[in-house]
Amino acid sequence: QVQLVESGGGLVQPGRSLRLSCAASGFTLSTYWMYWVRQAPGKGLEWVSGINFRGDNTYYLDSVKGRFTISRDHAKNMLYLEINSLKTEDTALYFCARKVEWYAGYDQWGQGTQVTVSS
Repeated sequence: QVQLVESGGGLVQPGRSLRLSCAASGFTLSTYWMYWVRQAPGKGLEWVSGINFRGDNTYYLDSVKGRFTISRDHAKNMLYLEINSLKTEDTALYFCARKVEWYAGYDQWGQGTQVTVSS
């Protein structure tokens, strides 16, 4: 069964850090482009970051550049998102998702992990 399961979210103060994880099962992570997408309260889905098959090219939403780092571990079949200098506007439900190619649609999503940034 193909599955993506996110973890690592929580309630944190502004300026702190979190590492989100996405465990992939039922498929080989290295054969997909992988992404993090978030949904803030009352808003639509927002693409945050992407990484190519090999992990040597990464892409970020302008507002998170320099603070977020996406990475993948094929040996563990895991995707990560390191989030530093958290801001209140980063509060959202964070999803990992996959694509067969960068130009394709998302064909598998996780259930999401909640990140709440508040003092």
